[in-house]
Amino acid sequence: MEGPHLRIAITTDSLTDLDAQFVAAKNFVVYDVSADESEFIDALQFSRRGKGKAAGGGREANGGRCVMDDMENDDGTGVDPLTERVDSLAGVSILFTMGLSDLAAVRVQALKVFPVKSARHRAIDDVIAQVQAMMAGVQPLWMRRAIARRTGEELAEQYA
Repeated sequence: MEGPHLRIAITTDSLTDLDAQFVAAKNFVVYDVSADESEFIDALQFSRRGKGKAAGGGREANGGRCVMDDMENDDGTGVDPLTERVDSLAGVSILFTMGLSDLAAVRVQALKVFPVKSARHRAIDDVIAQVQAMMAGVQPLWMRRAIARRTGEELAEQYA
């Protein structure tokens, strides 16, 4: 793929839509996207689902659950359920998800992955089209930073 491009990950249970939260998703699909084209890279499957459903905002917003519950060892193995998911984002610039806890967001951003939370289910093709439209126009600062990190170039100024 020529020109500036980004690697994006999308959380999905259906493999066709952005329809899952980060910790509870069965799959992540990964694409390379430029302003003109997109290329499917991989579909990552997770056999172990996190506890999920924590949406931030404290216990009241989460049915009495703590938003940190997704980090607890829930099967007795001593393995942090977020580690596999976060590690799978190596090389990704943007994560599209229905939601992620504060802890997951911190870990994702530590990898220099920009998380984008969607309020509704969307077709993966629509997500890719949105990224392409942003790349073709005046790019938001977070996107320019992601492209600069990927290419190793200085952050370019853009004017409308």
